[in-house]
Amino acid sequence: MKIKVSLFLIAVVLVSSVQAQSKIYTKDTFHSAVEKQGEQSKTNEWPVLTAYDANHLAKIAMPIGGIGTGTVSLGGRGDLRDWEIMNTAAKGYIPTSEKLRYIGPFFALHTQTADGKKDTRVLEGPLDFSLYEGAFGSPKVNHGFPRFETCSFKAAYPFGQVLLSDKKVPLDVRIKAFNPLIPGDADASGIPIAAITYELTNTTDKAIFASVCGNMPNFIGEDGSIKAPKGRSGALIPVGAKENKNVFRKEKNAQGIFMSSEGVAKDVEAWGTMAMTTSSNENVTYRTSWGKEVWGNSRLDFWDDYSLDGRLENREHNGEDRPMASMAVELSVPANTSREVTFYITWHFPNRKTWTPAEDGLSNMLTNYYTSQYKDAWDVVEKTMPQLSNLEGKTKAFVNAFVNSDLPKVVKEAALYNTSTLRTQTCFRTADGNFYGWEGTSDDKGVCHGNCTHVWNYDQATPFLFGELARSMREIEFAHATDDEGMMSFRVNLPLERANEFDRPAADGQLGAIMKMYRDWQMSGDNELLEKLWPKVKKAMEFCWIEGGWDPNMDGVIDGCQHNTMDVQYFGPNPQMGIWYLGALKAASKMAEFSGDTKFAKTCIKLFKKGSKWIDENLFNGEYYVHHIKPPKSRDDIAAPLLKGLESKDLGSPDYQLGQGCLVDQLVGQFMAHICDLGYLTNEENIKTTLTSIMKYNLRDDSSSGFNSMRSFVLGDEKSLVMASYPKERPLYPFPYFTEAMTGFEYTAAIGMMYEGQVENGLTNIKNIRDRYDGLKRNPFNEAECGNNYARAMASWGAVVALSGFHYSAVEKSMSFNFFEGSMFWSTGDAWGVCENDGKVVSLSVYHGNIQLDTFSVKGLKQIKFKEPLKIKTGKTAVLNLR
Repeated sequence: MKIKVSLFLIAVVLVSSVQAQSKIYTKDTFHSAVEKQGEQSKTNEWPVLTAYDANHLAKIAMPIGGIGTGTVSLGGRGDLRDWEIMNTAAKGYIPTSEKLRYIGPFFALHTQTADGKKDTRVLEGPLDFSLYEGAFGSPKVNHGFPRFETCSFKAAYPFGQVLLSDKKVPLDVRIKAFNPLIPGDADASGIPIAAITYELTNTTDKAIFASVCGNMPNFIGEDGSIKAPKGRSGALIPVGAKENKNVFRKEKNAQGIFMSSEGVAKDVEAWGTMAMTTSSNENVTYRTSWGKEVWGNSRLDFWDDYSLDGRLENREHNGEDRPMASMAVELSVPANTSREVTFYITWHFPNRKTWTPAEDGLSNMLTNYYTSQYKDAWDVVEKTMPQLSNLEGKTKAFVNAFVNSDLPKVVKEAALYNTSTLRTQTCFRTADGNFYGWEGTSDDKGVCHGNCTHVWNYDQATPFLFGELARSMREIEFAHATDDEGMMSFRVNLPLERANEFDRPAADGQLGAIMKMYRDWQMSGDNELLEKLWPKVKKAMEFCWIEGGWDPNMDGVIDGCQHNTMDVQYFGPNPQMGIWYLGALKAASKMAEFSGDTKFAKTCIKLFKKGSKWIDENLFNGEYYVHHIKPPKSRDDIAAPLLKGLESKDLGSPDYQLGQGCLVDQLVGQFMAHICDLGYLTNEENIKTTLTSIMKYNLRDDSSSGFNSMRSFVLGDEKSLVMASYPKERPLYPFPYFTEAMTGFEYTAAIGMMYEGQVENGLTNIKNIRDRYDGLKRNPFNEAECGNNYARAMASWGAVVALSGFHYSAVEKSMSFNFFEGSMFWSTGDAWGVCENDGKVVSLSVYHGNIQLDTFSVKGLKQIKFKEPLKIKTGKTAVLNLR
């Protein structure tokens, strides 16, 4: 409190007020925070949100890499796994040398005490029991090495720490791995680098000699999916012809092993370069290849060489396709002191295939955005190392601001850890900077292509953290994937000349896109983008009213053939599509009014009011909203674009309907309306009752006692919200996923509960999800649905918005919060910071970006209307008196 009061007094003395209610600090709050973080980066003071003990490590794999670059994952034991850097998914992939069986990337530590006692072992914790058994012994890569006896993991994404100790080893070790993650700066957050620091702590009273050795095969050409390289002709390369080469280089900032290939075709996805480096100031020895392999001799030769003195003698290239590279860094660790060694793994793989290759004369190969920023993997490290300390400081400033905010821990974990999906092979950027995403990935490829609108509707992490990327998706949806009749292909094909070739609309996808356009316009204030896209946004709205369409009689109620995120068509009015429609109408009316299209705005509002009233009067059964199945008389009654891909062949009695079920996702449109600050779409009390009913009917306290006809994302005694329950009557064959539980849908319901004041229920459901992703049973950084790292799970960021009550409009120049005491993180996609309430004044700090306000309010306190716009730039703080 004393610090805040003193800063307030400084502000009063040094700066003239914008108005009586506000002051601006002269203190550069952000850059001083970065400087402080930069000082801390020299120590072990990284933020920690979650700690995992030795019994909860087996499934941990934290992705390290940049947005659109692919990743390598830090395992819970300190190992590196899931090498997904070559433009495809590769879950479980650990590259090895073809002759050095079961030897993949690893780091090792050699120590020697003052009395000459030596120890050498890999920098990993014990293997978990699932890796013990195999037909020829343990199937685990790097199984034969000695390890540390105790291990634990700490995380606050993107910071991961592995703590290793062993009574036989004179040093304790902390592995610290991260990559820059700075909201509002997609380029700084999109660097193809994994920075891995080994912090060695000597608790003895004498200095200890140490050497940390990194080992990595040159596996260029093998992406982890095909597991065989392609040559210049596109055919598989025979063993011995890949011509992968390792070269030691030392330049201004970095030294290490540069990896390239002369045999892998330059026009395939797995062609590129890699590097394993350290600072040019370190004392290193290295190998560009291991010895010739015969019955384990190569492995033995390395171990004997390194274990002798912690140094390496080079070996001539032995003709391997995937030559192993090693580099050892020597250092002395003084008594009762810590020292650090940092390794950098960088990569550069330019070529990415389109997700829907075609024979139409257009190229089926894209270029990754990140590779247009760098010449090769060496260029990545040379350019990044000088600024990495600053980038780490900015990343720390973000993570600390978020982790230290007064939100429930489980909400922060769900929101922050799911942002890792943006760095995985679920997402990529093309050379023009556009951002794309699969729905998720299988273990070896992308799943369900095309920025699928009805899945990406749920994502709130991208718009609130990286508005530039979200707006690029809006431009793709409306400028490229929407035809002149207003039909939006819910999957976009590539290159963009093929954008709407998928030629199928999804009701929820298209309506949600209209709401997303409104959200992203409001937060950015990008009026030029709205002006550019408004004609297609309007057409997309009007598409609902075509003959045989979703609402052909324009009564405000969707009852036509509605393809949706359940991968089926609903027939007849239902809450899921109906409330999306209401939200789109309300959003479209506001965009129309701003665009000067008053007539269209009035039409949308008229339909909104009629539809809202009808849904409450006809679909609400007293407990929740239901679906009135209304089959078409014939196929002729369905507009041609909606006929494509009909799952139910008997239109007279269609299968796969919701019917009288209580759907977990029935209020998804209201969820988005609250995010967009559009108010209630149907009766407020009915919404509150519905969410109570979802908790009553859809919550399973023990999944082992419930039947599931489809996929199992929840097992045993785990708790979840099932997709639909049928307390009264059930169709013979409901929509196929009705017995499943999937995290994105659970988050939507939980966040809806929070908005309606049912916070305890909302938190219970989020806790149930995160309890399932506990490191033992599942990876905390990979919430799966139809694939790994599923985009819908990024709905979890909505809980941050809901509990903070945060709303920002760059159009209206307004910001508001729920009442809170303490610190609250906020972000707009382009700017972010913290808002603090100490009981006397409210301090609004901008850590990144700029904001301009005409009004500011905290619920329960008075609203401030500024006589002149309040402008807060990066690094400044406004002190506001709301009492």
